[in-house]
Amino acid sequence: MPAPEAPTVFVLNGPNLNLLGTREPAIYGSDTLDDIAGKLEDRARALNLAIDMRQSNHEGHLIDWLHEAQASDARAVLLNAGAFTHTSVALYDAIRSIRTPVIEVHLSNPHAREAFRHVSYVGMAAKGTIAGFGAASYLLALEAAAGL
Repeated sequence: MPAPEAPTVFVLNGPNLNLLGTREPAIYGSDTLDDIAGKLEDRARALNLAIDMRQSNHEGHLIDWLHEAQASDARAVLLNAGAFTHTSVALYDAIRSIRTPVIEVHLSNPHAREAFRHVSYVGMAAKGTIAGFGAASYLLALEAAAGL
């Protein structure tokens, strides 16, 4: 009998995260998004999970992928919405519209930064938030997703 397919966790990344590794490394670290993906895939295997990692600079793509996560019966979504975190009522609505749990992820701690970053529409709708631990924020969020 074949082994059951590992549950999938979508890892969705918003605007400018394609520039990780070179974009303000003092804030966001030196890991690239590919580096983070590799770490996530290694940890996911150990947790018997599969990762579906994506990045877009376009809000509508993130919304479509949230809908797809539910349609594909994903275990959870890890969402680093970048600047959309602080501006997107559309992402808030999309998260609230799906049953799939969403965990908000940030490399830096938004509450230790500019005042406009203290509001999170994503966080208002998400199951929980993990922030401020650099690339390890993604790994901590994956651990949380495994426990759901």
